[in-house]
Amino acid sequence: MREGHEEREGYEGAGPGAITPDGCAVELYSRLPVGDEPDIIAAAVPAGARILELGSGVGRMTHALLARGFEVTAVDESAEMLERVRGARTICSPIEKLRLDETFDVVLLASFLVHAGDPEVRRGLLRTCARHLAEGGCVLIQREGEDYHTNVPRERVDPAGFTVRIVSVDPVGDGVDSVCAEYVFPDAVWTQTFRSRRLTKEQFEEELEEAGLAVDRYLTRDRIWVRAVAPKAR
Repeated sequence: MREGHEEREGYEGAGPGAITPDGCAVELYSRLPVGDEPDIIAAAVPAGARILELGSGVGRMTHALLARGFEVTAVDESAEMLERVRGARTICSPIEKLRLDETFDVVLLASFLVHAGDPEVRRGLLRTCARHLAEGGCVLIQREGEDYHTNVPRERVDPAGFTVRIVSVDPVGDGVDSVCAEYVFPDAVWTQTFRSRRLTKEQFEEELEEAGLAVDRYLTRDRIWVRAVAPKAR
């Protein structure tokens, strides 16, 4: 079953259940455990902050952040993803088109969304972050690891009993790669193909600057998690 939104070019998925426009399987993401991301976020923002979570999916991080006392507004373009979210306000919208008449203490852009293959989509994502940021607030962004596009193929066996594989990374032009991922569970297999643009630290910071943002600090040693602010708020 596919949703009403048009599938995004270069993005597709296969496996049991509904598949979103960017190739994500709703049932797969309902099974994936949350990692240490909520702890990284909680350590970087004020207690009880109002968080705008962009690309929340089924609420893996949403639920963990709610449990830590944050107020979360969850945004996703998939209504079927948002049906799995509990305890948070939900808004169904493409991130780059979101325009709420309010601002938030924290805007969260996780899941490597900043690496969108289409430069206009990426700029739209970052402008949405800046547009909804309260004075003195921050944007938390998750970047790809430095070897994401080169350490291929690779796989990780999760303690929960499933295997994640990055099967291939193939150039499609202009610094964009087509990435194929596979998720193998004892009872089901899902695949997802998506486009990802390699961004050096310098390119990433230039993209932030264009959106009116700047790095405040990198939150993790591998520089995957970043805290950004409007320059006047630094």
